[in-house]
Amino acid sequence: MIITSNNVKSEVLGVERRRRWSPAEKVAMVAETYEPGATVSLIARRHGIAPNQLFYWRKLAGQGALTAAGAGEEVVPASEYKLLQHQVRELQRLLGKKTLETEILKEALEVAEHLKKQRMRLLSLPREGSL
Repeated sequence: MIITSNNVKSEVLGVERRRRWSPAEKVAMVAETYEPGATVSLIARRHGIAPNQLFYWRKLAGQGALTAAGAGEEVVPASEYKLLQHQVRELQRLLGKKTLETEILKEALEVAEHLKKQRMRLLSLPREGSL
């Protein structure tokens, strides 16, 4: 239901109903706050939201969270992102270590096979005086 008085339009919502703003709408409202002569309170009143909500969206926009949400991507806290980056670096380090170990073992196996072939040749040669 929309109520108008003194050229101010207000939307009355039920107690249990919440408005959902798309990321694009949030970004647009935040952009309005940076226009010359605009204040957060004025823009919040115009859209029927609390100023603290708009300040929060400005903070999120500054961190890039609203842009990521607008792109349809999941948003994770920076601390979790840093932890995951650390885990990736650690896994890359361990993979490099295992790759090096594998190469060393392959070389050792090649040397062992070469020695075995030499030993087999020596054993297969006729011995002196065995004719």
